[in-house]
Amino acid sequence: MSYRICRIFEIENGHMLSKHPDKCKYPHGHTRKVECVLEAPDLDGREMVCDFKVLKLILADYLDQFDHALCMNTDDPAFPEFKERYGDRVIGYESEDPTTEILARDIFQHLRKSLDEYRGESGQEFPLRDSVQVTSVKVWETSHSWAEFTA
Repeated sequence: MSYRICRIFEIENGHMLSKHPDKCKYPHGHTRKVECVLEAPDLDGREMVCDFKVLKLILADYLDQFDHALCMNTDDPAFPEFKERYGDRVIGYESEDPTTEILARDIFQHLRKSLDEYRGESGQEFPLRDSVQVTSVKVWETSHSWAEFTA
């Protein structure tokens, strides 16, 4: 048995799926919910898996880069023009379409790495035990569809 916590973030994000045969190959956007689940076998001295603030500290700036940004496959012929015109608001995905599955994977990997780095810093106001691990990241594309990446 274990305990789980979940912190949800919302971002407005666009993407283009150049490999898609229908409308998704055109620029379009989503109000995305990003659900981050952490797990531990027991609770800490504050009766928590960890403080929700840890997730905010680790993910807020990272997710902000996606907010009001357009994610694109770098192989898309329009990528250079979009990147030139909109700069850091265009996020390139090296030879892969930035599907919701890919976003979930990348956020999961960033969260796992950042938790390890955070854990290694001394004197944290919100401590993080070694037993706390990322279980999953779920990214909602619409109110009725999502993709999830798990450990």
